[in-house]
Amino acid sequence: MHARRHSSRYPRRARPLRRPVGTATAVTVTVAVLVLTNLANNRWVQGWSLAVSLLATAVLSAIVYWSGGRWADVGLAPGTLLRGLWWALALIGAVAAVYALGAALPVTRGLFEDQRQSGLSGGEVALRVLVTVPFGTVLLEEVAFRGVLFGLLLRSRGPVSATLVSSGLFGLWHILPSLGLADAKPVLGGALGHSVFAVIVVDAGAVLFTALAGCLFCELRRRSGSLLAPMGLHWATNALGYVFGFLLR
Repeated sequence: MHARRHSSRYPRRARPLRRPVGTATAVTVTVAVLVLTNLANNRWVQGWSLAVSLLATAVLSAIVYWSGGRWADVGLAPGTLLRGLWWALALIGAVAAVYALGAALPVTRGLFEDQRQSGLSGGEVALRVLVTVPFGTVLLEEVAFRGVLFGLLLRSRGPVSATLVSSGLFGLWHILPSLGLADAKPVLGGALGHSVFAVIVVDAGAVLFTALAGCLFCELRRRSGSLLAPMGLHWATNALGYVFGFLLR
């Protein structure tokens, strides 16, 4: 007698997919990656900040996949990209108009003065506008705070908690970069001086301001359904600041 072919009657069961990690674990790992990235970019390897930021962006994207997320969870679903692009272009135009008005008025023109960019050549400004800001700052921060963190918290806690937590962390993210702001901005240094108290006040103000900006960025992502909308506003506020600061020397 021929042996029975058990494989035809009882097909082998497919191996189950690995269970995604929980949201709390994914958020914890995300925050840990951001802490290390912040220290690396501002203290440890400042000259390699662009490479570190790109690597961190890739790691954060992997965390979304690791937690069972999809492109929609970070605001990059293909069906929302065109709408997000229109939002981004409109926001860039609005920022350009506001900056042009601020540059034209003597009372606000001094806000564009920044010692950190006073010695930059036209080529160095172009490099920051086209490479450093979009890929070293905007891409990382938007993917991290309005993409990964907001997306993870949105599916477990809702939009209010997602906005508050991700924006609060976005504010804290700016503690180290803002420590020299009083010296870099003549307007701030002239008004508050250069004491330790002034540094604390300016840094606390920067944290609060960026946290509030984070809330706006989160709302833009929620309303547009796309991460491209806050990316556009974020790039415009940073990059056009370099452009107008350079033109007003």
